[in-house]
Amino acid sequence: MNPLAYPAYQAFANFMLPLRHGASLVQGALDAWPEYAATPPGRTLRASAELLTLAGLTHVRPPFGIGSVEVEGQAVDVIEEVAQSTPFCSLLHFRKHASFDVPQPRVLVIAPMSGHFATLLRGTVRTMLAEHDVYITDWHNPRDVPLSAGRFGFDEFVQHVIDFTDTIGQGTHLLAVCQPTVAALAAVALMAADDHPAQPASMTLMAGPIDTRVNPTRVNELAKSKPIEWFERNLISAVPFGFQGAFRRVYPGFVQLNAFMSMNLERHLESFETMYHERSKGDPEKAEAIRAFYEEYFATMDLTADFYLETVDTVFQRHALPLHELEVRGRRVEPSKIRRTALFTVEGERDDICAVGQTLAAQDLCDRLRPYLKTHHVQTGVGHYGVFNGQRWERQIYPRIRAVIHDNEPRAVPVVTRGAQASLTLAPAAASSATVPAGTTPAATEAADVDLASDEPATE
Repeated sequence: MNPLAYPAYQAFANFMLPLRHGASLVQGALDAWPEYAATPPGRTLRASAELLTLAGLTHVRPPFGIGSVEVEGQAVDVIEEVAQSTPFCSLLHFRKHASFDVPQPRVLVIAPMSGHFATLLRGTVRTMLAEHDVYITDWHNPRDVPLSAGRFGFDEFVQHVIDFTDTIGQGTHLLAVCQPTVAALAAVALMAADDHPAQPASMTLMAGPIDTRVNPTRVNELAKSKPIEWFERNLISAVPFGFQGAFRRVYPGFVQLNAFMSMNLERHLESFETMYHERSKGDPEKAEAIRAFYEEYFATMDLTADFYLETVDTVFQRHALPLHELEVRGRRVEPSKIRRTALFTVEGERDDICAVGQTLAAQDLCDRLRPYLKTHHVQTGVGHYGVFNGQRWERQIYPRIRAVIHDNEPRAVPVVTRGAQASLTLAPAAASSATVPAGTTPAATEAADVDLASDEPATE
């Protein structure tokens, strides 16, 4: 363990805090003096103050900020409720303040515990809310969880998925983004082995490291470049005194963020430069989009040391799941046990975190699942983040997920297509006409560049 890493970071963050507050005051003064703020020197001063204000991390979850959603052409209020809570996670329910003639499909979005808060999936949740009853795993920052709460490792992550699915009830649909795809598949396999009454109706795995032996990326190579003891010795630190989780061993969020940033450092620097110049010349629209993205991106949370090390070991080094060696609380995980839960895998053509083929591997692992319950989609022109956020997510990926969910929903569900509403009654065994059969590859690729603030930041 590196005992000095976290205290050193916290000391530097505390030192920078007055400077960031000062820059924030400058921005407030410019707001109060709009005449000067509109001049070239005023715009330059604002751009400089904005960069300094942004140059720091926050460790508190930002708000989801989804106050309403349009359903069938009407604005419906959305209320956030905690349906179940543990020391490490809250099952957050986005309850719509309205009643529907036909209940909407219930979807559990499993957010990654990868250095960012669940709000990184804000766009994912907002898109799905119009036609689904959405829940999400709102993971707590381990530095705020006291040692008395016990350990949290990979096994506990899987158990949370099982427990939350059981809480939501029969017919729940799972949607896992990136890292938790492995835990989601393990949870469903264990529930199937137990013939659990709350086995999910469908499971969507998006851009996840099911088998990182396929088309290994820089992230995969780094994870295998050192023994697990090296990661524990160099990357694990303890939460400093003064926080609720003091002395808890963690993989600090700032270390994870630095790793993500370094993968695309040049592109991040170009984004900051663009933000500065756009703000300076008085064209704030693009600058505001970039600022909003980085405010979210720089909100970081730690990972417990147990969860981080076990994930690196089992998923990235030993490939335990695809080699049929993964165990959860002493039980072997057997995806072949899955017979009733429909499987949809989604990948991004330009994903440099989880390359094409790594998520598709889940299709082969679920070899006892009937072919019409297995579908796959490769989205052209997007990288990792674009799989679950941005225009292609909304226009091309989400409609396919919606089709899979609705095709495996055992009751009639309202589907809005191109502004017109139709009521569909679908049997769970129906095959989705809007999805691509497992193993199909895209007929063409799109090489167009994607804007950082909309589709393509480097993230888990």
